[in-house]
Amino acid sequence: RWARCRMLGPLRRMLLLASGCFSASVFLARAPLSRTALSAACRRPPSARAALAASETAARRVVFLGTPAVAARSLELILAASRACQPNSDFEVVAAVSQPPAPVGRKKLLTESPVHALAASRGLRVLTPPSAKCEAFLAELEAMDVDLCITAAYGCFLPRRFLDIPKFGTLNIHPSLLPKYRGAAPVQRTLEAGDPVAGVSVLFTVLKMDAGPIVRQLEAPLIGDEQSPELLRALFESGSSELLAALPEVWRGEALLRATKQDEEQATQAPKLSKDMALASFERQSAAEIHNAVRAFAEWPGTLVSLSIGGQATEVKLCKTRLPPAERVAPPQTRAVWLEGDNLAVECAGGTTLHIAELQVAGRKRVDAR
Repeated sequence: RWARCRMLGPLRRMLLLASGCFSASVFLARAPLSRTALSAACRRPPSARAALAASETAARRVVFLGTPAVAARSLELILAASRACQPNSDFEVVAAVSQPPAPVGRKKLLTESPVHALAASRGLRVLTPPSAKCEAFLAELEAMDVDLCITAAYGCFLPRRFLDIPKFGTLNIHPSLLPKYRGAAPVQRTLEAGDPVAGVSVLFTVLKMDAGPIVRQLEAPLIGDEQSPELLRALFESGSSELLAALPEVWRGEALLRATKQDEEQATQAPKLSKDMALASFERQSAAEIHNAVRAFAEWPGTLVSLSIGGQATEVKLCKTRLPPAERVAPPQTRAVWLEGDNLAVECAGGTTLHIAELQVAGRKRVDAR
């Protein structure tokens, strides 16, 4: 068998090893070094032996793809575990990919994404293609000899040619308990629905969005007051830790074999948010619906309502709200808005009550309701 395998050439032998058809121990057992070869190996100069040892312990080459601040936090944690910070680590991040710089703020200044800025500050090679389908980008990636790609809120569709490049595939950190909430806004949709549990999944990327087999999944019970920015960061941190813990199985080729296929019948969508979702109504929505909207849309687009201030209807952004306990004292029947402790209480649809803890009038600073 050893003689036949030698005739297959180095590439074929590598493929057989990777597929598990043959093992390194079989090769070594069937083809021991002759005394002449062993003597020659021992006579190699120190530089040659060092080069050979280095090649045997070469770090796996990883490319990270992401754009917003939560993805930058994931990159930060992954870099901390890589060979750049841990000499004994079995991988290194060789490049970062992010969406191109975009206009930000009232002055529309062209600004690098948080992932771009962090990667550049760490001396990483940064690629910002207008699309992951870009020919020049794909050619550059193919030339990098990539072992694994990791994505976290990158924001671009990955074509088949891209997915075929990394030897061990592409892993994605997705902040939901897949197959629930596939799409662009999983955490926001989780909070909007008032779910008692959120979570994060680490999965292999396939052509269909967020539909690949799941490698790791972690639940995060909610108390009911979490808002999307903080929850997003926490879930991406947890997801990054789960991904790092799974890497040894990935390198051994076991992760894909053990990954759990998603149940398509249980899949739900988490569509992108829109500006018009900011408008809320005390008359048409219950206190719980508005409270969950405030939690979900805290970063963007916000939750706007109309309140009477000084006898004049004023548009107000609700920044922090609470649901009062069921045993609270009944409100006065003659007023729709009143004070309860440190909160501004508002009567909502169905006779429900919402407590407003913090709000912001247009053009002013955020203040507590009292």
